Amino acid sequence: MSLYLLIKTLHVVSSVVLVGTGFGTAFYLFCVNRTRNVIAITLVARFVVRADYWFTTPAVVIQPVSGLWLVHMAGWPWTTPWIVAAVGLYVFAGLCWLPVVWLQIGMENMASEALSRQDTVLPSKYWAYAQYWEWLGYPAFAAMLAVFWLMVSKPSL
Repeated sequence: MSLYLLIKTLHVVSSVVLVGTGFGTAFYLFCVNRTRNVIAITLVARFVVRADYWFTTPAVVIQPVSGLWLVHMAGWPWTTPWIVAAVGLYVFAGLCWLPVVWLQIGMENMASEALSRQDTVLPSKYWAYAQYWEWLGYPAFAAMLAVFWLMVSKPSL
């Protein structure tokens, strides 16, 4: 296998890990929040935060490194419109993701604290964080879907 195909495989797999882990963990936290079950929310929030550390964060780093390496190896100009658009959307998604990580950590901490006190209700601050977390997730996922489209179709914009 050529170096280009090896890097391209790494790029595709890391994009699947990035978006797949993000979507999967968001789905579970979104659903468990609707149960309002403090025990379940605490466990899911804990694993969502861990998944971000273990899977999402490495993929977030691998994506631009491998993507820009592929651009260089393929000889595309850095100013190619679909590449500029993909990078811009990736940065936008990242700007949404950073506060989401902070919110998730806060949500996990609030849920763990409530569970340790044997509270059956989470504080209103938890639900405010959950709402911001959800609002930031929608545009980030839309941006990543657009990045997928750009990578696959490579349109002449």
